[in-house]
Amino acid sequence: MTRKEQKEERRKAILMTALTLFVTKGYYDTKITDIAAAVPMSTGLLFHYFESKEELLSELVRMGAEGAGSATAPEGVPPEMWLKGFLGRLFSYAAEQPWVFNMFVLMGQVRRPGMPEEAREIAMKVSAIDDTAALIKKGQKSGVFHKGDAKLMATCFWASVQGIMEEMSADPEMPAPDPEWIVAMLK
Repeated sequence: MTRKEQKEERRKAILMTALTLFVTKGYYDTKITDIAAAVPMSTGLLFHYFESKEELLSELVRMGAEGAGSATAPEGVPPEMWLKGFLGRLFSYAAEQPWVFNMFVLMGQVRRPGMPEEAREIAMKVSAIDDTAALIKKGQKSGVFHKGDAKLMATCFWASVQGIMEEMSADPEMPAPDPEWIVAMLK
């Protein structure tokens, strides 16, 4: 392994360790020394990778924002089919990469007032609500989804997904629900 690859591996280890600690202990209760000890590395060496705990949090939130993707279905794909497929892919990927569950939890936490402002601003820009509301309107027009405020329905849909991801983060043995169950809320 090259020096550059070693450095990248260590950076990933710091990020994943911080993610786990921020979710399990809370951002404010996690100290830089906790992260360094868990990696393991010296606190001084950790500061060569990230200047502060706030910078580390912001980097994690940027990762979460990049991974959020879009809830826009390609033209011609029925909205209910696309949403079921999207959730199936999300749950499968998260089962293979358990840190994804923690990322959902962290992104939800960082959106709350009182969190470091830079990270909070990044997290607040991530929202699949509007894209999902457009899908719901499309499904309402075709009679697949029930009538109602599409934005509110999209908010409830994503609140359900967020809750599922939080439960799966807390209980790694919990099986993923059938995506049909979640999409059925819209029917």
